[in-house]
Amino acid sequence: MSRRNTDVSDQFSEHACALAEVVDRVSGKWAIGVLVAAAAGPIRFTELERTVEGISRRMLTLTLRNLERDGLLIRTVYPTVPPKVEYELTDVARELHESLAGLTAWAERHRTTIAEARRAYDAKTAG
Repeated sequence: MSRRNTDVSDQFSEHACALAEVVDRVSGKWAIGVLVAAAAGPIRFTELERTVEGISRRMLTLTLRNLERDGLLIRTVYPTVPPKVEYELTDVARELHESLAGLTAWAERHRTTIAEARRAYDAKTAG
């Protein structure tokens, strides 16, 4: 392989890895739950904890930190006693939420078709 092809291949691999990292981060079960819960407006930690079914405090904390680090959440601390902390989506996260809503609608429209295709495939390959 020529040096030029190797450079292009390396660039593609780096780009693909970077994209995969972003998609992995935002497509995780907990991240989606937090993004959907925060879509209605600012939300507090305890509200998120109640809304995102099955998430532990530790996992919620890690998810919030990662989403904030990625620029998808804004964390606002109010100087009250006890401190009041709210999370809300950034513009980038609102755009992501719209995409997730579209993907969810697509999945809902086609879930029966996909289930039938799986049954047909399994029946064909079982024999």
